[in-house]
Amino acid sequence: MNPSSSPRRRLVLSGIVAACTALAVSVGVRLSQYGVPLSLLVACSASCLATFTGLAFRCAEALATRTHTCKQPGCDFQVQLTHAAAAENRRWQEIAAQHPHRGL
Repeated sequence: MNPSSSPRRRLVLSGIVAACTALAVSVGVRLSQYGVPLSLLVACSASCLATFTGLAFRCAEALATRTHTCKQPGCDFQVQLTHAAAAENRRWQEIAAQHPHRGL
């Protein structure tokens, strides 16, 4: 099973979209109280929606990303995994720890 398409992840992403939509609508409603034209309201709300969802998706991906680095001083080897299963995560952790070090 692909962990990136799990029901929990889809639920989280749907929640993010719903919350960001609510924020964008809130901005539109507040602007409408000042007599802003409809075309400008739609543009501002769409811009807010795009910005809020982009930021929220980046944060969600950052929280789901695991980074494994080589512990050898001076070695810059690193692996980043997003939504990896536990076995895959462990396999890459071992690869990062045992890869051939440069400069030795």
